[in-house]
Amino acid sequence: MAGPWGERPDEDRISRIAAEALRHAERASPSQGLAPGPSADAGELRFPCSQCGAFLTFKPGTSVMVCAFCGHENRIDEVQPPGTLRELNYHAWLGKLADQREVETTRTVKCDACAAEFSFSGDEFSGHCPFCGSATVTDTGVNQHIKPSGVLPFGIDRKDAEAAFDRWLGGLWFAPSDLKHRSEKRERLVGMYLPYWTFDSATRSVYRGQRGDQYTTMEWVTVSDDKGNVRRVQQPVVRIRWSLAAGQVARDFDDVLVPAAETLPSAMVDRLEPWDLQDLRFYRPEYLAGFRAQAYGIDLTAGFDRAKVRMAAAIRQDVARDIGGDVQRIDFVDTQHDDVTFKHVLLPVWLAAYRYRGQPYRFLVNARTGQVQGERPWSWIKISLAVLLGLALLIILYVLLGEGGFIEQMLRGMR
Repeated sequence: MAGPWGERPDEDRISRIAAEALRHAERASPSQGLAPGPSADAGELRFPCSQCGAFLTFKPGTSVMVCAFCGHENRIDEVQPPGTLRELNYHAWLGKLADQREVETTRTVKCDACAAEFSFSGDEFSGHCPFCGSATVTDTGVNQHIKPSGVLPFGIDRKDAEAAFDRWLGGLWFAPSDLKHRSEKRERLVGMYLPYWTFDSATRSVYRGQRGDQYTTMEWVTVSDDKGNVRRVQQPVVRIRWSLAAGQVARDFDDVLVPAAETLPSAMVDRLEPWDLQDLRFYRPEYLAGFRAQAYGIDLTAGFDRAKVRMAAAIRQDVARDIGGDVQRIDFVDTQHDDVTFKHVLLPVWLAAYRYRGQPYRFLVNARTGQVQGERPWSWIKISLAVLLGLALLIILYVLLGEGGFIEQMLRGMR
């Protein structure tokens, strides 16, 4: 029987799904049969197919969950339009006034090698860590976290992400010859939701600094020509006149995005931007069906501290514009944050991790835009050979050109 994407499930997959359906049937009430609603177990939600009882998974690029066994689809009903998510009051949370409706209980595992915490789907609590490729993970049990406010659903499926990975892997210059063979031992691409904080803040900043205005004067300067002759000439010289400056600027920040985990290199994660946050959906666990989600490791306070650093960079630009002039010096900035709100959101990536000679390497695909980022090992043998080859070519060129010049001189002498 073909699956919803035209692929024929192998016998092991069919057996596993059938076993899942049987387990669900045993849990279901005899009067209700196979219930179409979600089932809860240790903080995890799973969604059985109303046709066969196997668990549904979210289909990237759509608004439906699909059964990989029989192909039946269940549409995910939106409770509110995209981009209209509720903001939570930052100071209320810090004051222990958190609404328990915004807290969820999840079951996570922790990688013993890189300390990443994430969830598996369904009853799966084993396998390779998607962040470093390690095969050792520990069940951390049930944990409480701030419930995500929104989620960007997957827009790119596994097939397209794997094609991007294979193109990237095959196009690596100066990679070890056995990289492809060794990397095939890693777990293939994993669909993962990464945790982020977004912050809104109304800021007012007072500053002190200096304004620099350029002006030009004609001055006598000493110059020398190509022959070493020294002489005095008049020429224009640009000078800067400095004056004190002080004032205040205001800016309203909306959805300042901060990664809420440090498992992946920050430079790699930052290069996945921009994200289409205007399409954030109200958090529904159905979007996570069949995927993993990383637990946040940077708490709310630390997240806002990092957001303030990003805001400060924009505020300094505002201050420089407010000071005016040709150049500016900023000596002091004091910023007050008001009406601070936040959201906890999940953003989708396809992630592959493999280990080469004991070192982990990661590959990421923005599952909304297709933006690709990756790490790779280098073959110093290939690099050394390339350098030696380049030097040999330069020597040959030098000899040929030198001989050509010598021959040309001989011909001139014969004439």
